[in-house]
Amino acid sequence: MRNPFLAGAAVVMTVAALAACGSSADGNGPEAAGAQRPAASGPAVPGPSATTPTTPATPAEPTAPATEEPAVSGPSAPPATAEGPKTPSDEITPATGTFTKKQKEYLEDRVPKGMDPAAVLQTGQETCDKLRYLVKADRDTAVGAIATQEIPDAPAAVAGLCPLHQDLVDEAAYAYADGTHTGKTVRPGVYRSASPTTNCSWQIEGAGGKELASGTSDTGKSRKITIPKSARTFTSTGCYAWLAEGAKG
Repeated sequence: MRNPFLAGAAVVMTVAALAACGSSADGNGPEAAGAQRPAASGPAVPGPSATTPTTPATPAEPTAPATEEPAVSGPSAPPATAEGPKTPSDEITPATGTFTKKQKEYLEDRVPKGMDPAAVLQTGQETCDKLRYLVKADRDTAVGAIATQEIPDAPAAVAGLCPLHQDLVDEAAYAYADGTHTGKTVRPGVYRSASPTTNCSWQIEGAGGKELASGTSDTGKSRKITIPKSARTFTSTGCYAWLAEGAKG
C-alpha cells in the first residue's frame, strides 16, 4: 500500500534534486496506543506553474511534474537485481571526473551494459536523500519505508553510500510490512504500527488456524500488539508496517 507520508516526502526530494541539477552535477486490544504521527501530507510542495510559459531569455525555475500521485518507488535506474549483463567493474567510469572508492564498490555488478554509471549512482544517492529527509520528519516512517520496500534497494544504497543510516536498515529487518506472514517469518514480541491508515486491521493465528488475537483501528494513530510464541500466522492490512519494540521485538 502506498504510504501517503512517504509520497509527500518523495515530492520534496524530487524538487530538491531538480533544483540542485541547475547548479551542479503491549497488548492485543485496542487499548494500547502510541504517539500521533505527523500529518501524512508532509510539507507543502509547490506544484507546476499554470501560467503562460516564460520565454527562453528568462527560463523558469524547475518544478515537479504535474501528476496526481508522485512516483515513490520508481528509480531512474534498474536495481541490482535487474536482469541482463552488467558492465565489468574495470569499465565503470564516469563521463567526467572520477568515482570515489565507495562509489565504485556500490556500482560493482549494478550497472547494466550500455547504461551511464552516473545514472545508477544518482539513484542510490536519491535513496539516501529520501532516508535523510524521512528520518528527520518521522523515524518510524523511514524504517517502514525500508521494510515495505517503498524505497527500493535501500539496504544496498545505505551500505555503499550512506552508512550512517544502517540502524534504519537493521531495524527494518525485524519489521512486518502489510500482508500475511507465516512460519519462521513470525517472530514473537511487542510491535507498534508505523504510519497506519484509518483502516488498519490485524489478526494473529496459532496452530490449526485458531485465532489468538485480532483488532482494528480507525484513528490513524500508532497501536501496539503482542505476537506470542504460539503464533503461526500474522496478517496485517492497512497498517503499513509494524516495528519491533526493542532491538528484535
